[in-house]
Amino acid sequence: MSNPHEQKTEKNHATNPKTNWKDNKLYKFERDMVAGAVMGGVVHTVVAPIERVKLLLQTQEGNAALISDRRRFKGFVDCIGRTVRDEGFISLWRGNGTGVLRYYPSVALNFSLKDLYRSILKDGSNSDSNLSSLAFTNFLSGALAGCTTLVIIYPLDISHTRLAADVGRPNSRQFRGISHFLQTTYRKSGFTGIYKGLNASLHGMVIHRGLYFGGFDTLKETLISDKSPLWERWLGAQVVSSGAGFISYPLDTVRRRMMMQSGSERPVYEGTADCWRKIWRREGVKGFYRGAVSNVMRSTGAAAILVGYDEVRKFMNWGGF
Repeated sequence: MSNPHEQKTEKNHATNPKTNWKDNKLYKFERDMVAGAVMGGVVHTVVAPIERVKLLLQTQEGNAALISDRRRFKGFVDCIGRTVRDEGFISLWRGNGTGVLRYYPSVALNFSLKDLYRSILKDGSNSDSNLSSLAFTNFLSGALAGCTTLVIIYPLDISHTRLAADVGRPNSRQFRGISHFLQTTYRKSGFTGIYKGLNASLHGMVIHRGLYFGGFDTLKETLISDKSPLWERWLGAQVVSSGAGFISYPLDTVRRRMMMQSGSERPVYEGTADCWRKIWRREGVKGFYRGAVSNVMRSTGAAAILVGYDEVRKFMNWGGF
């Protein structure tokens, strides 16, 4: 027979809001945003030079500045060498300010929304009962989080791409900064110019974020855990990150090329379908994978974000946040 005092204590524990505040979805959402923002800003600054090289290689066939009066980059090493020689070493971080501004809300929202969507999808379902259902739930939550975040931060995303792909010395660049790009594009094309390439970007987000987030979450729930050694979790994250990036890379190339058409008076591509056709006809399969080697290097940072996010969350839980 249970003690009435113990029953009363258990009841008070269950109903006391101060006891259960950490189980609240809103609290978890806010905590996940902070953890994601911390990791996103730090990692993006570290991998910014690789990110810029990747964007220059990926967009050069749709970059008016490179098409008109400059030689094409031959590859990763040639791109770094010429960029440093022509624009200076610090230019490798061009667009990083916009990138960090984009990454803070992007990573924060992606992680927090992913966990929120996953908890909603799992409520009242038996998705944990079999692997295929679990993997689909994780894929869907990652894809939904990626698409939701993209729509919110797209002006920052396209600004980052255009500034990073802007070549030349300060007095010869097309844009002076994020505000100048947004103002110039709005005057020429309105909001449609600022959101140029959104459809192509959403296609890519479904695949990349679904595999990136969904793959790692499924891996954590089946093969590894939060208690696994750090190197083991990082290795799993690296495989997932590299795989997601490689599979979705053609979609990312198309979306970046479409971004380069924003505000252009003589666009190279008439639309997303036309972009796919012209890349295939003029450049072949290779055209869809320009800068892919840089992207594999960059995926190390993406893997660090996956593992580091969990570590920051653990620290916040340990510290009572």
